[in-house]
Amino acid sequence: MEVCPAQPIPRCFAMLRVPLAAFSIAAFSLPLPAQESPAAPIGHTSATEVQVSGAVDVHGGQMQLGNGSTITAADHPVKIDLSRGGDLLLCSTTSLHLSRDRSIPDPANTALMMALDRGALEAHYTVGKYSDVLLTPDLRILVSGPGNADLSVRVNPQGDTCVDNHGADAPYVTVASDLEGGVYRVLPDQRVMFEHGSLREMVDRETEPCGCPPEAPVAVASGAQTGAVSSAASDNPFPLKESEGLGPPPSPPLQPVVPPGQVHAEVTVPLVYNGENPAPPSAAPAAAGTVAAPATAAPANEVPPPQPPHGFFHRIGHFFSAIFH
Repeated sequence: MEVCPAQPIPRCFAMLRVPLAAFSIAAFSLPLPAQESPAAPIGHTSATEVQVSGAVDVHGGQMQLGNGSTITAADHPVKIDLSRGGDLLLCSTTSLHLSRDRSIPDPANTALMMALDRGALEAHYTVGKYSDVLLTPDLRILVSGPGNADLSVRVNPQGDTCVDNHGADAPYVTVASDLEGGVYRVLPDQRVMFEHGSLREMVDRETEPCGCPPEAPVAVASGAQTGAVSSAASDNPFPLKESEGLGPPPSPPLQPVVPPGQVHAEVTVPLVYNGENPAPPSAAPAAAGTVAAPATAAPANEVPPPQPPHGFFHRIGHFFSAIFH
């Protein structure tokens, strides 16, 4: 470091002015570190009737779903196109928390991490070299390759979890329970139901679909039957969509459920008889051509007049009365 000689201070500062200016120019001319590009989205959706929170960006009329985003479908299913390929179908009224493994640098081969509290979804994609995880309140579902996933999962408010690993080329799907322990493998083309979210209450004869339930029928009007509604809703008065909490309950029917002429309800009443105050006998039907006089009912608490006795002494008195009169 050069030290100023013994001379006035203003002259010393003038000597140091040029080196400081040169150092400043050299410092600002150094190349700046490259800024990191924003993380690529996990997927995107073009649906409008959705509720999205978390890392979300709107670009080109589409919602770009970033890491840690939550999407909730409205009254209709919502399709999510994955950036790595494939798609997810989010059923109505279902909320899904979507993220990916940050430890994997390649976004195209990253592992999906999904959380489903209640509702249903369908996954259609080719499984990569990293396993995907789907968490429910009771179970952890692991989807491992190789294979083409055609997976449907449904969780109702009671915790019943339905898993359908459809397809002959289905991936390796295992279901584990952190509370009970144990692992169950769902084979290809197998549909199982874990009642109350328990591996010990597994039913492998589930008949209802595990994915999105069918949409409600739409009213059809044609020709002479204008305003007629399809009878599909009446055939199934409590459809799967309402029973699993995936839609509002149906409105009450406008017409009676039981057709006229059939017994709708039976009422049982007790039969009471009072011997001290019996009911008056019903009047005999009037003959044809006559008019029946209106019957007057006696007061309920009126006591009938006493009848004269007709015993042995009454007959003797009647005999003497006939002799002397």
